[in-house]
Amino acid sequence: MPNMNPKKTEMPAQAPDIRAHNFDEVATGYSVEMAMGEAERCLHCKTRPCVEGCPVNVQIPDFIAAIAKGEFEQAYQIIHETNALPAVCGRVCPQETQCESKCVRGIKTEPVGIGRLERFAADWHLAHTEQLPTPAAPNGKKVAIVGAGPAGLSCAGSLAARGFDVTIYEALHVAGGVLMYGIPEFRLPKAIVRREIENLRAMGVHIVTDYVIGRTSTVDELLEEEHYDAIFLGTGAGLPSFMRVPGENLNGVYSANEYLTRINLMGAYRENSPTPIMHAEHVAVVGGGNVAMDAARCALRLGAKSVTIVYRRGEAELPARAEEVHHAKEEGIIFKLLTAPVEVVGEEGWVKGLKCVQMELGEPDASGRRRPVPVEGSEFVVPCDCVIVAIGTTPNPLIRMTTPGLETNKKGCLIVRDESTGLTTRDSIYAGGDAVTGAATVILAMGAGKAAAQAITEQLIG
Repeated sequence: MPNMNPKKTEMPAQAPDIRAHNFDEVATGYSVEMAMGEAERCLHCKTRPCVEGCPVNVQIPDFIAAIAKGEFEQAYQIIHETNALPAVCGRVCPQETQCESKCVRGIKTEPVGIGRLERFAADWHLAHTEQLPTPAAPNGKKVAIVGAGPAGLSCAGSLAARGFDVTIYEALHVAGGVLMYGIPEFRLPKAIVRREIENLRAMGVHIVTDYVIGRTSTVDELLEEEHYDAIFLGTGAGLPSFMRVPGENLNGVYSANEYLTRINLMGAYRENSPTPIMHAEHVAVVGGGNVAMDAARCALRLGAKSVTIVYRRGEAELPARAEEVHHAKEEGIIFKLLTAPVEVVGEEGWVKGLKCVQMELGEPDASGRRRPVPVEGSEFVVPCDCVIVAIGTTPNPLIRMTTPGLETNKKGCLIVRDESTGLTTRDSIYAGGDAVTGAATVILAMGAGKAAAQAITEQLIG
């Protein structure tokens, strides 16, 4: 009989007053008993709507059934058939708007904790299995992948499993992309990312770091001189956007990209780290997405006395995951909603405050969301000595500038002829993830990488 408890099994976590002062993982994971109990909440619907909601088509009822029986390694293997990074996705995917949003249990009660169960299966595998995957029989075809982020890693895993000779070219000194430089340790431990990447290396994927396509060599040189049969561009969207308000060039203003990269990739949160980072007392973070939450929670862990999120719409419009907002509030992050910055206030070249104006929601804009409009005479100042701007990113233009015939839209995103394949405006060159869509989620980037791998396979070997 199914477990008819209307609520998900609660995920154990560090207490807010403790975790706000360390970079250890917040959620500590299910026990065996918790996982099996939650797995028994699945109704195993014949129509399997949860699978429809998964961008990489994980066979969700099958892996959950394996967990319910105590067959944890089998559960992992079922997930890994379609998902190259299970331990990552179990932690950072927005399941509440994807697979769990389709769960039949969620119509009248809480949906099954699919993401929590995926994390459990992946963590069990990592803790109990030393054996690495083995390379597939080679098929004689070579593919280059530009960018070792979620899209590139997913594409590489799918191609390597089919016997392709795959090489990833990564501009940074480590592989992982946003998984390494963007998402904090307390949400995604870097040891897990490194282990997942090691699995790809064991499958035969070559990873070349400190290699900037467009500078070290070009896309066309890879095709013509290195004789690759196809190329996948998974270069992400790492160029930060700014507010374009007075005072934005003052000392103490960071893009969220720089701030998080210094902390996550370069270890600036550790004692005696050689990487400089500002340990501010009062921090204002502009934006309402997951990146804003990450930056705010990192600032708190670096010792800030107060951290304030400034977002121009209301709570219902916050784009961040509900879980991340909940955790941020528990930790004491202040939310100033319906608030827009108009100037960074400074003194002797340093930030002293963020001048803001109160907003109200007007008519819907082109995105369907109600447009925020300023309230006359409502200006006020948020006192702070550091401002972190987390209002979005766009793709770096380097690839476009050095690859003739590769077209982009007005936002600088690569244009693909067919979203289901990722084929760009150049034959044999595919793209996916944030380089095509603009900043989005890890799992959508992985889905794009997987779809491109399928298209490349059909092109090269039928």
